[in-house]
Amino acid sequence: MTWNKDFKRPRISPNQAHARKSGHHRWIVRGVLFIVTASVLGVVLATTHKSLSVDPAASPSQATDSSDVISLTIPVPPTNRSDFIGPSPLGKAPEIDPWEHITVKKGDTLSTIFSRLEIHSQLHNITSLPEIKKLLKSIRPGDRLQILKDNGALAELIYHKSETERVHVKRDGDGYAASKISDPIEHRQAVAEATIEDSLFLAGKKAGISDNLIMQLAETFEYDIDFALDIRTGDHFRVIYQEQFANGKKLKDGPILAAQFINKGKTYYAFRYTNPKGETAYYSADGRSLKKAFIRTPVKFSRISSHFNPKRKHPILHKVRAHRGVDYAAPKGTPVKSTGEGKVTFVGWKKGYGKTIIVQHGSRYSTLYAHLSGFKKGIKRGRRVKQGQVIGFVGKTGSATGYHLHYEFRVNNVHKNPVTVKLPKAPPLPKSLKTDFMTQTAALKAQLDRYASLSGKD
Repeated sequence: MTWNKDFKRPRISPNQAHARKSGHHRWIVRGVLFIVTASVLGVVLATTHKSLSVDPAASPSQATDSSDVISLTIPVPPTNRSDFIGPSPLGKAPEIDPWEHITVKKGDTLSTIFSRLEIHSQLHNITSLPEIKKLLKSIRPGDRLQILKDNGALAELIYHKSETERVHVKRDGDGYAASKISDPIEHRQAVAEATIEDSLFLAGKKAGISDNLIMQLAETFEYDIDFALDIRTGDHFRVIYQEQFANGKKLKDGPILAAQFINKGKTYYAFRYTNPKGETAYYSADGRSLKKAFIRTPVKFSRISSHFNPKRKHPILHKVRAHRGVDYAAPKGTPVKSTGEGKVTFVGWKKGYGKTIIVQHGSRYSTLYAHLSGFKKGIKRGRRVKQGQVIGFVGKTGSATGYHLHYEFRVNNVHKNPVTVKLPKAPPLPKSLKTDFMTQTAALKAQLDRYASLSGKD
């Protein structure tokens, strides 16, 4: 092919074009074959070189010159097929789990599960085992079972009662034998701290602790801190608590071991202590029980909508009428707790108070809970109640403009401000236990103080 004087490609005939195209195809095919051949040859040569060896364990008569021993291995190319069946690329058969893993669904019984697995004939032998007869008959949705069959018959059954407890049933001759297994629980210490910006719950979440632990923290300090009124932006807490693990997996948070709460510049401590009789409670740093005769707030984490005020103008009557209690705004149905141990002296409708409960605490103190939507079942006049026991539910019965609890605190029948009244102190630990308490809590106190110095919050 030659170029014309304008340096333009010369025209070619259709026959020449066809011949040229065919020639290109032949060269492409030859090129591909050459590349494939060279690649295979390279793999063969490389593998052959790598595999040349003499077995050191062979006898002298069996040993041969390495140039006569050639071991050739060409790897099977990998497959991307998800339905690949057969030997794996490494020559191993894929592992198949022989167990049937079952999560009990609503409406399931052991009988229906055994029927689905076509092993119902063995059901009686399993449920007649005295160790697990009652247990297996009461399986519930969400429970987990593992079943292993052998030639169509039940070989083994594992019932996971909990994260750490299970029952193992195994074929034993012509029958079955059962054993109960409990995994050891590992207890670890963890520490969390946070500064409150919006609420205790949000601060706890930022610190990475569970709702349950936040509630524990609030209940521990509820005798000294009113979480509806006293919490301020900038308040700080740190807590040392227990975590429970089994088989390397966290199960749940355990109890609080020690805590420090800085509220409005005042520092409160709490230490968990178990006395020689096995009784557990929380105490201050000097060994005084945190559980006092009264808790400050009868409802959880609500806000005060109206304070104690002898000269308040009534929102409905529009005239000055003393407000001898505190109103806690809360959603309808919020549980109301008795703030102290005592005896119920009134349950029923009390004029503008609406549905009301009055509890007498010894000879000097009494508390009133008004505008309730209802009473806890079993609460009646003459009934004794414990501190923290739910006695009713928030409502807006009587002269109320919205859902809230009206709470009054009386000393010798004189109304006192529930928020500021000085509550009776709890008795300290007896001297015989003070040394033991100090010994048990010294390390925890040192830990809290060390964390405080590191964070600069003390």
